[in-house]
Amino acid sequence: LIRQIRSKNRINAELAAKNKQIQDQAAEITAQRDLANKQKQNMTDSIEYAKRIQTALLPPAGFLRRSLPEHFILFKPRDIVSGDFYWLMNKDSKIIIAAADCTGHGVPGAFMSMLGTAFLNEIVNKIVENKHVYSLQANEILNQLRTYIIESLHQTGRTDETKDGIDIALCIIDYDTKQLQFAGAHSPLYHITKGELKIYKGDPMPASIHQNAEISFTNNEITVSEGDVIYLFTDGYHDQIGGPKKRKFMSRNFQELLLKIHQKPMDAQKQILDETIEAWKGSVMQIDDMLVIGLKLEFDKVIKHSSSQHYNWNEKTILI
Repeated sequence: LIRQIRSKNRINAELAAKNKQIQDQAAEITAQRDLANKQKQNMTDSIEYAKRIQTALLPPAGFLRRSLPEHFILFKPRDIVSGDFYWLMNKDSKIIIAAADCTGHGVPGAFMSMLGTAFLNEIVNKIVENKHVYSLQANEILNQLRTYIIESLHQTGRTDETKDGIDIALCIIDYDTKQLQFAGAHSPLYHITKGELKIYKGDPMPASIHQNAEISFTNNEITVSEGDVIYLFTDGYHDQIGGPKKRKFMSRNFQELLLKIHQKPMDAQKQILDETIEAWKGSVMQIDDMLVIGLKLEFDKVIKHSSSQHYNWNEKTILI
């Protein structure tokens, strides 16, 4: 009987020790989970704040409406922050607008997009100050953007270094002469006039280090008419995987869709493009950032800004 009691006590003690060990392990797992969740939340909060900064750098909605009364911007980042960005500047009777796709997406792409925005602002203002607003050339802006990126990122062309850069479609609309200049780095411009789609391809090189980095980008000069529609975009839309066979949406389908909807109001076009790609994507994850800019040329509606006028601070976001 005594042996049975001692054996039972020993078993109870072993069970208690094992229960204590299990409880300690469970507490440690819970603590590690809580720490991981806290770290994840802190990281998410930081990226969300970075999104606020990145969004503040984009052209304000009011400025876009005054510069381009008839336009839409479909902007769908894959992650919280984006490697795609759009940029606009108004100089006298000229409007410079760009759709850009930086290497990568998420945080790395967002860093590049903020560099690209800062570089474009500096380049255009420097050209205007040193020369004259009418000396603006779309390809000259891209040439200088490429130089800024190569010098800032210390790119030499070595095989072991990163190939960060920007694919960009940039156009300058002159509302006095009704001329449009376009230059592209891997990115095209679509021009629909009188029901016909004209495609102007960008040069097959990025705005960064490349084997053809010494060659100037091409400056396309295009005559446009009242009511023409221009589209600038990155490759995220037509490269999206989806559909019944899980394939890319493809440029051809994108072109046909634009031809079909180009006469509709800008807001309706944006909604159709958004609904179409969401239906195509289905349950497949978004593989890249998406950016599509559409603008209808209506010369009489544009509010021209003179460089001698006082700056309008309404609806602007100030970063300090």
